[in-house]
Amino acid sequence: MDLEDHVGDVLMKARVQAGYGLDAVAAVAGLSAAELAELERTGRTARPPNYGSLGRLLDLVPEKLETLARGWRPAPVDLSRWRELRMFTTRAGDFSVNSYLIWDEVTREAALFDTGFDAAPVLETIETERLQLQHVFLTHGHSDHVAALEAVCGRHARARLHSGSRSAPLHQRLRPDEFIPLGNLRISYRETPGHAEDGVTYLIGNWPEDAPPVAVVGDALFAGSMGRVPGDAASAREVIRRQILSLPPETLLCPGHGPLTTVAEERAHNPFF
Repeated sequence: MDLEDHVGDVLMKARVQAGYGLDAVAAVAGLSAAELAELERTGRTARPPNYGSLGRLLDLVPEKLETLARGWRPAPVDLSRWRELRMFTTRAGDFSVNSYLIWDEVTREAALFDTGFDAAPVLETIETERLQLQHVFLTHGHSDHVAALEAVCGRHARARLHSGSRSAPLHQRLRPDEFIPLGNLRISYRETPGHAEDGVTYLIGNWPEDAPPVAVVGDALFAGSMGRVPGDAASAREVIRRQILSLPPETLLCPGHGPLTTVAEERAHNPFF
């Protein structure tokens, strides 16, 4: 799976978050404004920019920028360690989004994290695996993540909906320090606002055979990047450091877009951190 953001996307996000125009950043990068615009659009440019100067200006790690520009990808994840975890990528036009289904292998109780655009693959898996969908967890309320919510809940009306939105009905809102059992699994959450005010990261632990914990991070963090932040980007970065990158290095990170990654990969390679 391609990264959600190439190096040009990362530079564009950091530039916009810092409030700089193309001309100012291009001058620091040693490029023309047209060359910087091409780099942001495609991730490529005929002349390499000065990543050291760019990193210092935009609060990005230069060495990680260069690694990303050279084609870094997170190491492929072997999901056989988490036999009861499925990743679904659904599309609308050229746009794709991830959702995740987990279940307990004994009780067959299941939980869905976001719905994506199309409910069909999830509903088929629930039927094929003979699962009982108990919970639907929303990482945030953006339309691509909840587009198939009505279809899922229409087929599984007993599933309890969980949201970090303060505007959600009280029975849907997550409670501080809440742990939700799913057979032998245990689900908890951390608030991760930034990309979205109602952003939530869900932690799933107690996997069989000592598999590492799983964090469903929504659009807070991508492999090698982070979600676009409409407000205080510095605060959003600090939230990610504190709530996500503080998790054990082997923790599997399940983002809303792009490939699976780990805390260790992001600590070592994400230019924003």
